[in-house]
Amino acid sequence: MAEFKSEIRQSIIEQLEYKVAHSSYGKYLKRITLQRMRGFTDREVTFDFPVTALVGPNGGGKTTVLGAAALPYEDVPPRRFFAKSGKYDESMKDWEVLYELIDRDINKRIPVSRTVSYKRARWNRTAVQREVLIFGVTRTVPATERSELSKAARGTFTANSEIPLTSQVAIHASRILGKSLAGFNRLYIDRSERVSLFSGQTGDGERYSEFHFGAGEASILRIVAEVEAAEDNCLILIEEIENGLHPIATRRLVEYLINVASRKSCQVIFTTHSNDALAPLPPKAIWATYSGEVLQGKLDIAALRTITGQIDARLAIFVEDEFAERMVEAALRHHKSVDLAGIKIHRMGGKDPARNVNEQHNVDPTRAFPSICILDGDQKELACPEKYIYLLPGDSLPEAHVLNRVLDRIDSVAARLTLGMQLPISRQNDVKSVVMEKYRTNHDRHVIWEQIGEALDFTSGHTVAGAFLAVWAQEYPDEVEQIVKYLSDILPAVLSPGDGNPNQNGQSAATP
Repeated sequence: MAEFKSEIRQSIIEQLEYKVAHSSYGKYLKRITLQRMRGFTDREVTFDFPVTALVGPNGGGKTTVLGAAALPYEDVPPRRFFAKSGKYDESMKDWEVLYELIDRDINKRIPVSRTVSYKRARWNRTAVQREVLIFGVTRTVPATERSELSKAARGTFTANSEIPLTSQVAIHASRILGKSLAGFNRLYIDRSERVSLFSGQTGDGERYSEFHFGAGEASILRIVAEVEAAEDNCLILIEEIENGLHPIATRRLVEYLINVASRKSCQVIFTTHSNDALAPLPPKAIWATYSGEVLQGKLDIAALRTITGQIDARLAIFVEDEFAERMVEAALRHHKSVDLAGIKIHRMGGKDPARNVNEQHNVDPTRAFPSICILDGDQKELACPEKYIYLLPGDSLPEAHVLNRVLDRIDSVAARLTLGMQLPISRQNDVKSVVMEKYRTNHDRHVIWEQIGEALDFTSGHTVAGAFLAVWAQEYPDEVEQIVKYLSDILPAVLSPGDGNPNQNGQSAATP
């Protein structure tokens, strides 16, 4: 499957990262230190991107961090996230959270520090002013089950006021939902305009109320309407962002929130169990919470399940990105003596997350299986076999290494490479010509496969990369052996009984 391509330009991502790094906000939450709070002790979360995702298993602490982010702000009563139920919540005693904030109304030059604690059975805080929007999981409760809308569920109901969606709300919500919102209105039930529901219109002009909406549709309209009406520099908190949404709509919603962060200098923090919600975000925008730990980086949900022991595995391998993941997998599949059952390979979105999660995993006394980290070949200074941190073959990006190795033998492997790209073998001369041309003109090896594919009848970059990796594994058994040796160092049982991996001459390579 091809990797997700966001509609948010990389330049926007970089601009937002720069803006956070230089504290170019009127109001912004920069850092939380959970001194002691619901399973966390001395754990720090930094908000290095204005849209932050919190991922983790159920009970792993996502909502704790989300709620902690709200506590320094006067708009949010602490009980919204942390209500105390008598003796049953005695563990709240001595909770304490430290904050680093940007608030130009308080100090125009330097960050502001705040502490929120729960001592002597009461909350202690000096809260600051900032608009905070909270969208809880109840936003997807069907309108028919919401008691405040019971007045509208009558045949004689007429709204106190009926207001068409603003053009901004209609445009953004339409993009997320993938449908026209022409004729949609917001209906206010009471004169204070605190209670409302939406109405829609079919292509034939027939009207219908929110009682006939899908839960996700109503949720998106409500989120977009409130966000567009909010002040600049506000804080937006969303619980389980994917609730009620199709995966594509989930991605579009996160892209919309990145757009909001750019347009309105807003800050967004959301919890999720969905990889689709993580796809548009850079690695520094994602924090995983589990077992009292926090970890920054693009961990996907499968990696979290592996780390927390929810997946039955014998060995976990953490790598930097998708191509490194595919390169390790290609090597292990080609080495006939490797038992792939129980080996989980996870891309982590960078060298630091890959190293950090590997280290945390291996020092955890409750872990059910070991892990190793295999970084790109250009990270020689970070290799540390004592900590099970190894390198892919070569001294450059793995994309560049595989490309160069295959090109070294292009005349003898062109036919196999062509078939691997699912092209007729008669096209092998075309393949050689295109590969050589792109090798000379390409400036970023990360995108070389897409460029080759586009020139060969728009073959997908994923298919092109797979063809190169297959040829590389076949042609360079010594490099395959190098990767397999890393595994056998920590888990000899990863090798199946047998005579090893046949090399090109039909001889048997020694089992490490």
